[in-house]
Amino acid sequence: MDLAVYLNALTGFFVITDPIGAALVFHSLIPEKEASHRRKMAFKTVIISMFLLIVFGNYGEPLLDQLGIDINSLRIAGGLLLFYTAFNMITEKVEYTPAPEKKDISVFPMSISLLAGPGGLILSILMFSKSSESSANIGVIAAIVTILLLTLILMLVSKYLKKIIGKTGDEILRRFLGVILAALAIQFVYDGIINIAA
Repeated sequence: MDLAVYLNALTGFFVITDPIGAALVFHSLIPEKEASHRRKMAFKTVIISMFLLIVFGNYGEPLLDQLGIDINSLRIAGGLLLFYTAFNMITEKVEYTPAPEKKDISVFPMSISLLAGPGGLILSILMFSKSSESSANIGVIAAIVTILLLTLILMLVSKYLKKIIGKTGDEILRRFLGVILAALAIQFVYDGIINIAA
């Protein structure tokens, strides 16, 4: 496994996935008394997200080739979308609305919207496209698995996490991670422009 690729991917996925923020959202969507349902939703969310990020990351680029889209164009577009996500992370106020009833939140909003949303899927394609060797691909996969396992643990203990961090702590964390994500987004745009111009 390529350690440098692993650490780079780990940083990117940590920033865009925001395991702590995702766990706090998860906590607000399912009543605390539904313990077994909370565990089921947590595991289901992580499995779906892992499948989407790894499969789309590996096969997204060939799909783009079939559509005649250059990977560098995706880098620029993805960078702009990531920057938009980062801007929202920094400027928007998140509202946590408790859900009074038991429902399946694993696909939406937890997987498709949060853990494996547009930003995460784009980042996955970009990370896999940058890694041409199998050791680098293993590093990206390991980073995805690490972040999602961390998210799973935080979702399972989210009621305690909520008491420790609270809304103020989450607000600070989101804005700090938003700045890091904005820098990562600009780097993607820069790489895409340089590669097209070369």
